[in-house]
Amino acid sequence: MGVMPARSLTSADREALAARLLEVRRSTEQLCEPLVTDDYLLQSMPDCSPPKWHLAHTTWFFETFILAPFEPNYRPHHSLFSFLFNSYYEAVGERWPRPARGLLSRPTVEEVFCYRKRVTERMTTLFQEANVATWEAILPVLDLGINHEQQHQELLLTDLKHAFGLNPLLPAYQSGTISGGGVDTSLRWEEYPAEIRWIGHMGSEFAFDNESPRNRVFVESFRIASRLVTAGEYLAFVDDGGYDRPEFWLSDGWAAQKQKGWAAPLYWNLADQTLFTLRGPQPLDPREPVCHISYYEADAFARWAGARLPTEVEWETAASGREVAGNFLDSGRLHPAPDAGGGQFFGDVWEWTASPYTPYPGYRPVAGALGEYNGKFMCNQMVLRGGSCVTPRGHVRPTYRNFFPPDARWQFSGLRLAKDGPA
Repeated sequence: MGVMPARSLTSADREALAARLLEVRRSTEQLCEPLVTDDYLLQSMPDCSPPKWHLAHTTWFFETFILAPFEPNYRPHHSLFSFLFNSYYEAVGERWPRPARGLLSRPTVEEVFCYRKRVTERMTTLFQEANVATWEAILPVLDLGINHEQQHQELLLTDLKHAFGLNPLLPAYQSGTISGGGVDTSLRWEEYPAEIRWIGHMGSEFAFDNESPRNRVFVESFRIASRLVTAGEYLAFVDDGGYDRPEFWLSDGWAAQKQKGWAAPLYWNLADQTLFTLRGPQPLDPREPVCHISYYEADAFARWAGARLPTEVEWETAASGREVAGNFLDSGRLHPAPDAGGGQFFGDVWEWTASPYTPYPGYRPVAGALGEYNGKFMCNQMVLRGGSCVTPRGHVRPTYRNFFPPDARWQFSGLRLAKDGPA
């Protein structure tokens, strides 16, 4: 669940929160405007969900955790929607199987949009009529729901890209070419001394519970790259036989890439030096960050380059104090961009770290179903930091902890190099 200290709410605060909810809900629907009806059911693998399911699930979340407990005389929109659109909340009840979400031709797309509209209207009415005590109880759940929907905005695009990328027609989500831009930035090493550092969320703004509690950790001296690893640098690894040299690979990674036939990042076509994007096939730009690689590939490249991946503590140390600016969903590019000189700590690609996804000291999930949001996934996952080109701009912080299994490649994931100690 989110971390949001109690505070007094003015009428202006209420109006601002209600307006933010409506803005995020509209943004999700705007992402679906390029789709045709047939696209809404696409599910390319169990880890991906159809666009229609994302639309319905984010609505189910608000209905389940805001309307059900707080709306007077609550009645569900549909008696089976909780079964169809629950994701993984065991405490809420049984769920439709995740791999079969693409089989749900009903409810129709039109019915799902009606469901969204009706739940949003009911929340608006609830907000207008709620007293101060009710509003203060709603606030942390509303903030979590808004951020949850922003997560699904990103997932909607990454899942759709995976489905489109499997289609021999290579359809484009958006038309047009992707511009170059950026500057020619050589890699520099930024040095940080050994010392005790504080990491984790602090302050009154929203953060997920896995970003807390703020805690101290001793960090040895380290160096971190001033920019992300580029596609051109990764291509050199490929050309040097990197996928056929076991000395660079973890045992599990070597087994995964051999079993799955990896020979380059996902969506790359080495034969004609192109890659698949949300705008269809595009020329491979060697200056842009390498993207759609697993943790195993990121780790193997780092070893080949004579470096390593940074820990999440090292990454947060280097990112703290920097402006959260970069190439996000809001830019409309929907693809990583060459470095413009800012270091790309935020946006473009999620950066794999060397850190397993585990709780901070003193972490306790909240009681009830919302305690399942993050805590129960703290096993067999690796932490990524920084956001990507399809992450909403206002959704990222230096303390944000994303996490995926080490073989995941369909997310916009890349890497930044690190080394021990001073040069």
